Amino acid sequence: MRISVIGCGYLGAVHSAALASMGHEVVGVDIDGERIAALSQGVAPFFEPRLEELLREGLDAGRLRFTTDIADVAGATVHFVCVGTPERKTSRAADLTFVEQAIDELAPHLERGQVVAAKSTVPVGTAERLSPRVEARGATLVWNPEFLREGWAVRDSIEPDRIVVGVAGTPAGEAAADVLREVYRDTVASGTPFLVTDWATAELVKVAANAYLATKISFINAMAEIAEVTGADVTLLADALGHDGRIGRRYLGSGIGFGGGCLPKDIRAFVARAEELGRGESVAFLREVEAVNLRRRERAVQLTVDALGGQVFEKRITVLGAAFKPHSDDIRDSPALEVAVRLKGLGAAVTVTDPAALDNARLRYPQLRYVDDRDEALRGADAVVVVTEWDEYRRRLTPEHAASLTAGRVVVDGRNCLDAAAWRAAGWTYRGMGRP
Repeated sequence: MRISVIGCGYLGAVHSAALASMGHEVVGVDIDGERIAALSQGVAPFFEPRLEELLREGLDAGRLRFTTDIADVAGATVHFVCVGTPERKTSRAADLTFVEQAIDELAPHLERGQVVAAKSTVPVGTAERLSPRVEARGATLVWNPEFLREGWAVRDSIEPDRIVVGVAGTPAGEAAADVLREVYRDTVASGTPFLVTDWATAELVKVAANAYLATKISFINAMAEIAEVTGADVTLLADALGHDGRIGRRYLGSGIGFGGGCLPKDIRAFVARAEELGRGESVAFLREVEAVNLRRRERAVQLTVDALGGQVFEKRITVLGAAFKPHSDDIRDSPALEVAVRLKGLGAAVTVTDPAALDNARLRYPQLRYVDDRDEALRGADAVVVVTEWDEYRRRLTPEHAASLTAGRVVVDGRNCLDAAAWRAAGWTYRGMGRP
């Protein structure tokens, strides 16, 4: 099938490469000429495991190409809209400027019988509002939300845990769902559930999933706050809770909380949309979810101050991590960098290291010192703060090796990813999040 992908940022670049790997002929379109030039050479504009390999395979096979000319989408059976929906500058709601622009620029090139499959995360009600612009050209709009996890986006695209397609309750909508079923034919044949819903349900699926995930993370972090004043160990608490099949252990890891370009802004936009619909009370709890999340960042700073005797002025502190999560170079709303910046603001001499995110971090926070090599970053430190759980820190850094490099033996585990007993046995003062 011939397919176009409008928007070649994180979502669109991965989706384009994944579709080409499924055997489709794909053209990716973006207004950013530098991004298109890089993608056309098989170079990913961001760090994502396996993506460049997939890009090169598609390009070499002749099934994948990238362009800045929207007219090149002509003749495609399906047009995927994968543009961003950032937070508005004047409110917490989602900014749909890029989605509307993509639809409007695509419309003149649509033909009767074609399908526009939007993947962008939007407020419920968006599809119903935009559909007339697509229908006017004889095409059909469906909403096919994405569920990508940064660091695992290639696998999530090729082997998703579900495919959701929201359509209008019309013959054209049903036919469009069949077209999407054909797009994902091999994936569906392998057993992936293919769920056909109405537009509103499809729009809600992504934001509801993010809201639930954020709630689960903030719940265990709220329990960490209780553990810290009672002497309980939140990691053991999470283990015990995780054995309950109704709860499960995944995403019950206490730490400095969530960040990134999706979860924080999506739950804020969800609250804003619920308030517009007159149902703000239904998701009012998400405001506390966000508040708990932000408090954990401050708690990591306070643990560091306490561990260093009550003040960090002119202390040398090495922060291990800059990305908001491992296997990514994304620093948007990164708890790791917020901790580093706050420590710098208290007068500490802060050094930051990260396997992938330093270039982005340097641009955003030039006031910090950055060192690419982990061991060089550790050299002479009075304290070490682990804020992104890369394997380079949680598995491949031993307390004995760290001690051979640092001036002090204070470690603050902002992700509860280290073996506390091993670090203490090696003579370190260990502080975890919600741990005695």
